[in-house]
Amino acid sequence: MRARGFLLSILPAVAIVLALSGRATAVAADESSDDSVGTIATLLGDKDKDIRALGLQQVREAAKGTKATEQFAGLLAKLPADARVGLLDALADRGDKAARLAVLEQLRSQDGAVRDAALRALGSIGEPADMPQLVQFLSTGSEADQAAARGSLTHLPGHTIDTAIAGELAGATPKIRSEIIEILAARRAIGTVSNLLTAAEDSDPMVRKAAMAALGELATPCAKDVGSMLRGVVKAEPGTERDAAEKAVLLVCNRIEDPAKRAAPILVGWTQLFTEDQRTILLPALGRVGGPDALKVVEAAIADPNPRRADAGIRAICNWPDATVAPRLLALFQSNADPERQSLLLRALTRVAVLHDKRSNAQRLALLKTCMSLATHDDERNYVVKRAAAVRTVDALRFLVPFLERPPLAQEACASIVELAHHRELRLPNEAEFAKALDAVIRICKDPGVVDHAQRYKANKT
Repeated sequence: MRARGFLLSILPAVAIVLALSGRATAVAADESSDDSVGTIATLLGDKDKDIRALGLQQVREAAKGTKATEQFAGLLAKLPADARVGLLDALADRGDKAARLAVLEQLRSQDGAVRDAALRALGSIGEPADMPQLVQFLSTGSEADQAAARGSLTHLPGHTIDTAIAGELAGATPKIRSEIIEILAARRAIGTVSNLLTAAEDSDPMVRKAAMAALGELATPCAKDVGSMLRGVVKAEPGTERDAAEKAVLLVCNRIEDPAKRAAPILVGWTQLFTEDQRTILLPALGRVGGPDALKVVEAAIADPNPRRADAGIRAICNWPDATVAPRLLALFQSNADPERQSLLLRALTRVAVLHDKRSNAQRLALLKTCMSLATHDDERNYVVKRAAAVRTVDALRFLVPFLERPPLAQEACASIVELAHHRELRLPNEAEFAKALDAVIRICKDPGVVDHAQRYKANKT
């Protein structure tokens, strides 16, 4: 016990000596002496965790060179599990691939903590040849194994690693293919876009969804990439999958600086690459991107005698990204007798009514009031009330206050009023009106979070 206390008391001195020894050796030959490595090995094997911590610090910082790395890695087979975990983490920080083979051996450990430390270490010192093992742990390992393998696959540096990971897509289960695709997206693996474009047409919806999401981040707005993504849109099942695929295409096209030209990659090869039925499916995606050239195609579809194509044209114009189509949406609403189409058109008009553009706030609010006058159901009216929060004027507050007295709309009105009150530059010059409205919100709102914000804004605490 006295010897242990003595050793603990001289730890700082030992650390200085070892560090100086490591620096001197690194300057001389980039290799640590056998004596200093042996001393560090003794510390690593000690039962006291503080002494082991000192040894691990030396592994990370002082003992330099490949020979020292190999000697430290050779200790892995001799140490108890908790000490191996520490050494594996230190070897990972050291970043010397000379430890790689010894680390791979630890993947066979029955101790989960050791196995996970080895998986983490491969994130620093792994090579393309290790990808199959890491991917295998994604599918067969414990939850902790999977997380460690995913982290290593995400952080291993190098474009060759990207290619090796993408190579594991073939033959993997749909779940693992989806995970590999998400890892490639996290790695920003632009060089694997061709693999992702193939996966966007996969037979499994989980894989398609992951591939389109990754392409939304990694693809370029060129005709080749966007054209292939559109095939993914066609392949996607109608509903949430197709909506997500269309939004991925939008993300890519929005990288084109000029809004008027964003539809160009879609329109290139529009007639050559796709059948008429496929173009009908793609119309809503075209509408999301917008622009004058896209509008010509959409208007032609709306006028088409084929009801399926006309309906797709209506959905396309309802997806428009700006308010330039507001007059057209209003005209279509007024000329349409179909309740379902009317509802779709009114929702689109309400959405674009408050978008920021060259119109004044008064014009935006006026269009929103028109939407309210056209609404026939409370869900439509509530959407108008919700969108009013985007018009940051006292007139918008005055528009909202009467709805506090209409129970079907009152809760949405509370939320919108509090959202307007959030903006001090609007609230403070109109403090009396806001105070009265916020009192009403505090009295009738059923959402504790909204009430809390209302109380804070009324007291000018934020």
